[in-house]
Amino acid sequence: MTRCQKSSRHRARTKIATIALVAAGYLVMSGTTAGPAAGQGSSEAGKGGWFTKVWPATSPADPAKDIADPQYVGANPKKKDTQNTADPAVSKRSNVAGKEDLFLPGPQYDKDYDAQGNVDIYGAKSVVDPPRPLLELGRQQYTSGIYDESSTLFGQLNPLLPGLAIYGDWRTAAAYNGNKGKDIAQIATRLNIDVDFKITGTERIHAFFTPLQKNNKFTRYEFGGGDGDNRFNGEFDLNPQTLFFEGDFGSIYSGFFGTESRFDLPFTVGLFPLFLQNGTWANDAILGGAVTLPARNSRKLGLPNYDITFFAAFDNVDNANILGVDKKSADIYGATTFIDAFSGYIEAGYGFLQGRDELNGLQTHFLTAAYSRRYLNTLSNTTRVFANFGNGENDDGFAIISENSLVTSLPSTLIPYANFFIGFDNPQPLVDGFGAGLLKNVGINFETDALTGYPKLNDTGSNAWGGALGLQYLFNLDQQLVFEVAMVQPFGDPIPGIGVARPQYGFGVRYQIALDRAWLFRADATYQILEGGDQDNFGIRAELRRKF
Repeated sequence: MTRCQKSSRHRARTKIATIALVAAGYLVMSGTTAGPAAGQGSSEAGKGGWFTKVWPATSPADPAKDIADPQYVGANPKKKDTQNTADPAVSKRSNVAGKEDLFLPGPQYDKDYDAQGNVDIYGAKSVVDPPRPLLELGRQQYTSGIYDESSTLFGQLNPLLPGLAIYGDWRTAAAYNGNKGKDIAQIATRLNIDVDFKITGTERIHAFFTPLQKNNKFTRYEFGGGDGDNRFNGEFDLNPQTLFFEGDFGSIYSGFFGTESRFDLPFTVGLFPLFLQNGTWANDAILGGAVTLPARNSRKLGLPNYDITFFAAFDNVDNANILGVDKKSADIYGATTFIDAFSGYIEAGYGFLQGRDELNGLQTHFLTAAYSRRYLNTLSNTTRVFANFGNGENDDGFAIISENSLVTSLPSTLIPYANFFIGFDNPQPLVDGFGAGLLKNVGINFETDALTGYPKLNDTGSNAWGGALGLQYLFNLDQQLVFEVAMVQPFGDPIPGIGVARPQYGFGVRYQIALDRAWLFRADATYQILEGGDQDNFGIRAELRRKF
């Protein structure tokens, strides 16, 4: 074969290959981008190409299927019609639809949509000016703005934020009470002063003063009643009721070593308030210390969040039914925990009271547990259990308290409640600086006013059962109105000076209203039937409170 023949054949093959490639490209384009024939819709044209029949997965998406339904703002989404999912207008579009097909359609506003209401969520907010502290020096509380650069005396990672604030409230009440056979009309007053010195964002020194009272007696003028003394009674005490330092070891570590700590360990030391289970199990200022392991979790135990606090006290321990008036002859050691578990909230604690000096050898153990949960979005319940046992006189006891409230159509403002209890022997709180028993939170008929000697039903729960039924209404969250009936039904032999031998019944009402952001008015009335007693208890009072 000559060289000329070889060259001709090579050119012929090249031409054939080129023609074949062009034909294949035309077939591909005719299967994917060809325009519709007369009388043929765009969707049909997209289905008829040869290439798409051979490889169906390459078929172009139908724009009618890709475009989402309109989203209606303020309206419930409507169900799709499975027989006709495409908008007729969309079905007439060309397959080459343009950039608008890449985005969802704009929102369609329902006729009931309240545009101004949505704007007002943010735009209608106004500044709330709360009552400011009596004295503020340095960095103020609850303020915003550009602050001056802080000192790094305690390290770059624990900067100083110094600030001194003096705040509190002043309560004054007029009352006419018949309590335990004494009939007194009086005006009484008390002043609560908090002194707070902030050092850093986590460290501070705090003190609390009640200069117009001594122990649980308040400055007053008894002007009437069969047992009023018709004179002024000044009760003054300038000693601090609490004085403690609190901080976080994690922040202190970060500042000292210059590296971020991998732990939080808040603590306190001094004369500090111990307040546990809403004050039912502990409500006292004790001299000692406490440390907390906060915000822990356990994957093995299925616990998303829990805290553990350890505490100890070596002076100022109040438990009148076990220690009497002696507050200096016993120590306490204990631990308490708060756990999110079992679709609810668990509180538990253990305390050990050990006597010394004149009470040497006294040992009493205290146990408590509580579980809070909402059931079927209808009933909120907290069940609390208390037990104490030891080697002292009348220091054994057991009690169960069940606190219940119904979830109404006005869940934040209309609250019917029913609280019940049963107690055996002499159930006791761990500590209480006000001489109150375990039933102080069962209802308004079981609590006093900590000012005028307002009467209450027996709150010890000693060899008794009972409870309180009430209705609370909070209006627009600016007022409170409570009606309540309560009773104590004793059983067995009463412990002298602690329990009661005959049934007690109470009827109470309370009203409170915020006059403004600083002034509060409150009024209470109660009548208590004491079977077997010489006379019933009663009380009526009105109080003004000024916050500062």
